[in-house]
Amino acid sequence: MGIIGGGQLGQMMAIAAQYMGHKVITLDPDPNCPAAKVSDEMIIAAYDDVEHLLGLAYTCDVVTYEFENVSAEALHEIESCVKIPQGIRLLEISQNRKFEKTFLTQEAKVNVAPWQLISGPADLPEEVTKKQVLKTTTGGYDGHGQVVLSTDEDLVAAKLLTEQAECVLEDFVSFDREISVIISGNGQDFVTFPLAENEHRENILHQTIAPARVSEEIADQARQIALSIAQKLQLAGTLCVEMFLSADGEIFVNELAPRPHNSGHYTIEACDFNQFDLHIKGILGHKLPTPQLLKPAIMLNVLGQHIAPTENLLELHPDWHQHDYGKSQAKHNRKMGHLTILTDDFAATLEAISKTQIW
Repeated sequence: MGIIGGGQLGQMMAIAAQYMGHKVITLDPDPNCPAAKVSDEMIIAAYDDVEHLLGLAYTCDVVTYEFENVSAEALHEIESCVKIPQGIRLLEISQNRKFEKTFLTQEAKVNVAPWQLISGPADLPEEVTKKQVLKTTTGGYDGHGQVVLSTDEDLVAAKLLTEQAECVLEDFVSFDREISVIISGNGQDFVTFPLAENEHRENILHQTIAPARVSEEIADQARQIALSIAQKLQLAGTLCVEMFLSADGEIFVNELAPRPHNSGHYTIEACDFNQFDLHIKGILGHKLPTPQLLKPAIMLNVLGQHIAPTENLLELHPDWHQHDYGKSQAKHNRKMGHLTILTDDFAATLEAISKTQIW
């Protein structure tokens, strides 16, 4: 099995694959990436290095990718040499917000926030009459490549952004909470994990609560939305569908992540099969079990600034599950690991988290 991308997602994919008896070769430009510790072999190369990607393709039976920064163009160069079950179209859709929103509205026929394409500064409104979010169509993540338009003063930064790249301008959704569905497929059949509830800080996921504190009716609506998307894509592997839930119960799809996702990390301890297990099974075309939640959970991201404060945390809470991604350098707001806490009492656990004063 070839994995393009050696970050923490590639690391956890590799572990899941090896538990099932598969050999893993990872391609990543960083020889000290998290997946290097758990891969049978490493190919040190850029994600768009066609020569080395061909080497990976000819060596492997199947290739998967761990995140959206993989070159879709380069994958087209190797698709005749090896199976890429996730598909390149899914990658292309998720890499471009214009393609993504067009697919969601016209093919999957699901609800998204009103939006328009901004090809240059002339397409921007002359004044801000409602709160909107300007995002580059490609390349943005964790808040990068975005400008929130709240006042006319924000148009200055917006014009600079539109001079650099094509953008989409979305109406700001006043949401009650953010939710996400992790769904896995084998190309024909699809299964979902329990609906998750997410909190972001500075556009980076802070914590996930699962199952989400919503009605079963809302949870079922979210599952059906994810299912309609997976069916249209003939999904193989794991996909995350991120959504906004409004106060009146309306669901808007925000974006797609075409691989296991940060908000699904709770599944490692909280479910009988986790999102990485079903990603591997799915891309191999195996029959998929319906994952069961064994216990409610809260997942917390550990960023660079949290490393020192969490050093002694497990002395106080030995029952909290620690995941250290093994990254060589801690940086502010860089994801260094996560904690998962299994609980029967969300309120009490959230209070315990608050008392640590780490986050």
